[in-house]
Amino acid sequence: METAGYIHSFQSMGAVDGPGLRYVIFLQGCPLRCAYCHNPDTWEFGRGTPYSPGEVLMKIQRYRPYLKNGGVTVTGGEPLSQPEFTAELFRLLKEEGFHTALDTSGIGSLEMAGEVLSHTDLVLADVKFLSSADYQTYCRGNFENVIQFLNLTRRMQIPMWVRRVVVPGLNDEPKDIEDLISFLTDYDNVEKVELLPFRKLCLEKYERLDIPFPLVNTPEMAADSLSELQSLLPSRYL
Repeated sequence: METAGYIHSFQSMGAVDGPGLRYVIFLQGCPLRCAYCHNPDTWEFGRGTPYSPGEVLMKIQRYRPYLKNGGVTVTGGEPLSQPEFTAELFRLLKEEGFHTALDTSGIGSLEMAGEVLSHTDLVLADVKFLSSADYQTYCRGNFENVIQFLNLTRRMQIPMWVRRVVVPGLNDEPKDIEDLISFLTDYDNVEKVELLPFRKLCLEKYERLDIPFPLVNTPEMAADSLSELQSLLPSRYL
C-alpha cells in the first residue's frame, strides 16, 4: 500500500525552484519556525490533502511536454518530514524520466533522508545561518542536523544548490557571505549559490492566521545591496 503524503498545494509552472520549468509540490508540515518564513500556512502537521505518490504522478504526467527541460521539485513545509512519501514519489518520477529536486532545510531523519536522496537529482539546500545559536534563535532548529544532512549529500555526491534568504540586520553583511563561501569550500558537490532577498509579501498570510510576524518592522532587502553581496560570490557558484 502506498504511503499517503499530506500536500498543501501544487504549482504547475514554477520557474525559480530548480533548472527549467518545474512542477512544484508543497508538502504540509514543518518542524522549523523561521522568523522570515513566507509559508506559515504549511507549518501545521496533520493538515493538507492526502495523496498517494501514484496519484501525484498522474497529475504531473499531464504537464510532461512542458517539463522536458525542467522537472519536479518537492518543497514545503519540509519534505524530509514526510520522507517515505517523498522517496516513493521520487522513485516513481525517476522511473518515468523526470528530473527530481528536493528543496529542504536539511532537518529530518538522516536514515530516511538517504532513501530520499537515492532518487534525487538535485538538492536545493536552504543554509540559513552558520551557528547553532542563530539557528535556535531565528529558526528554532538544530544546526548540527543541517551539517549532518549536508555531509550526507557530499558523501552521496548529490549535486546541490545552496540558497539563503538575506535579511537586513540578520545576515546581510559582506562577512556573512564570505563566511558562507568559506563554509561551502568543504562541499565539492555545491554547484550554485543563490542569495534571495527578504520580502514581506507574506504579511497577509500571517494576519489571516492570526500569527505575529517576527520581522514586521524589518525593512525589505534592497536590490542594490543584494547585488553587492552577490558580487562576492565566486564565479563557480553563479
